[in-house]
Amino acid sequence: MYVALFVRKDSAYKKRKGWDVYDADRDALSFNEEVQPVVCHPPCRAWGRLSHMANPRQGEADLALWSINMIRKNGGILEHPNGSRLFGKHLPDVGETDEHGGFTILVDQYDFGHVAHKKTKLYICGIDKAALPELPPEDKTLHYCEKGKLRSICGNVKGTTRCTQYQREYTPEKLIDFFEKVVDTIYVNKATEGTY
Repeated sequence: MYVALFVRKDSAYKKRKGWDVYDADRDALSFNEEVQPVVCHPPCRAWGRLSHMANPRQGEADLALWSINMIRKNGGILEHPNGSRLFGKHLPDVGETDEHGGFTILVDQYDFGHVAHKKTKLYICGIDKAALPELPPEDKTLHYCEKGKLRSICGNVKGTTRCTQYQREYTPEKLIDFFEKVVDTIYVNKATEGTY
């Protein structure tokens, strides 16, 4: 069983077998398993480059900190935008490892099938970086929308159209596949160590 926390109500995780999914209605903070690895997608607006213009709900920024603690305790993955201020402050930046054995990698969700380039940092804890599953090759193809334009997350790139809210927030199927491989490796590590 895989666990995804802080996902959209219409998340692709819900369509997949083997996933225990927590959206806003289910309240991820109610998850309290002691050993089960987690994949966390805490809200990013309180931590992003434009956080000064955001209006996060009270306590929303704390959800990312709660996620970090859960991942360090159980193993797992935290997904946040490349510009998130979590990295370098509460999490190691790309190429660094913290005292919990956690490390951060940078991926482009476009390489996993996203409709637009979306640089994303993944904090991973519970496996050795050398055991990380292979990342997909860089996708150099052009994905045009129905308007005949390329998409960009904010629409501020010349010649592109802005992604919809759903497109900005969804998790591509191939990225979920990658998460499953990482979590499978974490489970193997826990079984070897006798902690699962």
